[in-house]
Amino acid sequence: MSRKVSLGEGEAARTACARGLLCKGLVEKTGELLSAAVLAQRVGWAADLVSGMVAELLAEHWNAVDVDVLASGEDAGGRKLPSNAWMALRRLGWTVAPAEGVRVNDRIVRMAQEQAGRALRSAHWRAELTSAVLRTWPCDPGRRTPGEWDRVREAVPGGRHLPSSVIRSRTWQITAFAGKQGRLPADVFELEAPPRAARMLLLSACDGQQATIERGEGDPQRALLRLQLPTRPDPRSYRDWSWVACPITLPPTVPPGAVLHLPTLRLAGTKVRADLAYTHGVPKTSGTGHTVALGVDWGLNTLLSAGAAQLHDDGHITALGRGAQFRAAGVLAKQHRLRRLSEHLHTKADQYQRLIGADTQHELSGRHQVLQHEIRCVSDRRSNLNDALAWSAARWAVDQAVAAHATVIYLEDLRSMEAGGMGRTHNTRMSQTVRGQIADRIRHLAAEAGIAVVTVPPRNTSRHCPRCLTPLRHRKAPDRPTAPGWKWALCPTGPDAAGRATATTAPGSASPHAASRIRTGPSPTGPPGRW
Repeated sequence: MSRKVSLGEGEAARTACARGLLCKGLVEKTGELLSAAVLAQRVGWAADLVSGMVAELLAEHWNAVDVDVLASGEDAGGRKLPSNAWMALRRLGWTVAPAEGVRVNDRIVRMAQEQAGRALRSAHWRAELTSAVLRTWPCDPGRRTPGEWDRVREAVPGGRHLPSSVIRSRTWQITAFAGKQGRLPADVFELEAPPRAARMLLLSACDGQQATIERGEGDPQRALLRLQLPTRPDPRSYRDWSWVACPITLPPTVPPGAVLHLPTLRLAGTKVRADLAYTHGVPKTSGTGHTVALGVDWGLNTLLSAGAAQLHDDGHITALGRGAQFRAAGVLAKQHRLRRLSEHLHTKADQYQRLIGADTQHELSGRHQVLQHEIRCVSDRRSNLNDALAWSAARWAVDQAVAAHATVIYLEDLRSMEAGGMGRTHNTRMSQTVRGQIADRIRHLAAEAGIAVVTVPPRNTSRHCPRCLTPLRHRKAPDRPTAPGWKWALCPTGPDAAGRATATTAPGSASPHAASRIRTGPSPTGPPGRW
């Protein structure tokens, strides 16, 4: 079966991922039917073998020298390292073997090397960031001066566009280490322990001798995954491995003509989840020449506001429609209720832990375990709710762009937003939003429709009036024009009080609607063109 997708004119290949579930398996040699629990047990045995070797590799090479060698992309002879992590580790001579007496094939070792190589490659950026923060350590870690911010950004690769929250969180981590040890760490490898090896199987590092996947002949929404699994936790010979066929029902998001790739298997309790990678053709996105655009803005109670505009050949911009809002008041209310419940459970569990101390036989140990289980359940509910909200909001935004025939979406980049100065309630609510997830989902869904997504720096986006581009005066309320605040903004050039109301807008919620009712002339900053 060919792993290359056939593309038409104006199409580009796109690789995406969808979630699947392995519900049962069939041992090909004996015909034994494996239930979901038994299948999860066998996958878990294989994952334990892999994670054990991954932990050994990470412990051996968790240092600055080895990580820099791997990140350099060249071996000792100056040859370029392969892009596959397991091949790069073998080129460098970083080998690993299972425990004594355990027999595995070479593909199991490949998966361990691939997982360890990816973890070591990802550590290189954290090492550079930590080194830059240490070299430019401020006099007061809790409050950097503008000059200290400039120095640390110059020291970090790509630091000019790095959110401040990333640098600040790394500073807090170093400060906590210094408070315990009485000194600053040498590097990130002293600051952080080697990462834990997740129990998963990266089948993408294997070939047909370990795993294969094919679509169903009669039903294109079904696939058959074949892979070798151990019949015991410590296989002593190759006879302790058997081929297992696992049918998978593909999600409806996987197109019938998409090319399937070997998935990644993850254990979730007694279930085996599969991250199904697939490649299919999508319309190409253009970086220039856009004439219809959709602007999306963030809000607090109104999660998203959107308005479409069209750029004409003479340079005029006209609004299309009156804009729209995505309101999720009910979901956000439930989200905040679960957040308060989680905070209450954490406080209670911490109090139990202080009372228990090191006494494993304390009478509160049972209650503490119950609280820990309840905390995990609430965390899962919050994660599922945030995920559903992110997909729903992203789908709404992309649908608005498709309906307006827009070819680009402009989205304000609020990844580095840190709530402060808005009161305890609003600060917490702003910090708990799912803006990052929504932005990622919008990019994913927009690429499926051939729509480009442009992130706009948030600086000064709420400073000017959407009607006349005059700097606004931010106030606490529309009827309190002299009280400073952030909720409302008044335009100083709006109609005077002699018979007409003052133009008032609410930043982050009503701006797109105000912008959708205006018509502007040619841009004062340049000649007519395309977005």
